[in-house]
Amino acid sequence: MIRAENIHKSYGDLEVLKGVDLQIKKGEIISIVGASGAGKSTLLHIIGTLDKPNEGSIEINDVNTSILKDKELSLFRNKNIGFVFQFHHLLPEFTALENVCIPAFIHKTPKAEAEKKAMDLLTALGVANRAEHKPSELSGGEQQRVAVCRALINNPTVILADEPSGNLDSASAKELHQLFFKLRDELNQTFIIVTHNEELANMADRKLTMKDGKIIKN
Repeated sequence: MIRAENIHKSYGDLEVLKGVDLQIKKGEIISIVGASGAGKSTLLHIIGTLDKPNEGSIEINDVNTSILKDKELSLFRNKNIGFVFQFHHLLPEFTALENVCIPAFIHKTPKAEAEKKAMDLLTALGVANRAEHKPSELSGGEQQRVAVCRALINNPTVILADEPSGNLDSASAKELHQLFFKLRDELNQTFIIVTHNEELANMADRKLTMKDGKIIKN
């Protein structure tokens, strides 16, 4: 479902990725580990079309994202890719429900349909009772669950998670990890997770280790 071939990325004289090849099947949960500066987040951002490689190609569902123009890329990203970051990036002025709906509104989903889907997701993830609360009124674990709902609202092809439990206490982190596997089992979701959490990394179907801009262990 995802194929990355010979991905190179440099920022000025700094070569961050040095020829990464990667294939991922639908429904797989992949973890990527390695020291800070190994290139993990850069690779995730390139797979997620938030950044472009200097060389190489990314295919998602047979679409070569490397050749899409900016507007096509934005539409593709909104429909096919969900993101969960270490910092939940919820908009503080909106409620949990409104935050979850935002990608659906961008996708031109009718308001009533978007809100119903958002409530279904909030219910499934155990935070429906917090729907009308703003992020400042939610715990860290609740905020991250809302962020996961937002990532799922458009039924994306893949969820990309960058240190998703990095700011959570151990109990909330464990709950979030179990949630990813539950979503995979129920929805056949595909996950690529960059993490320093060894427990989460070892739960994945495959653990990839990066060092100096390359995958050294699969």
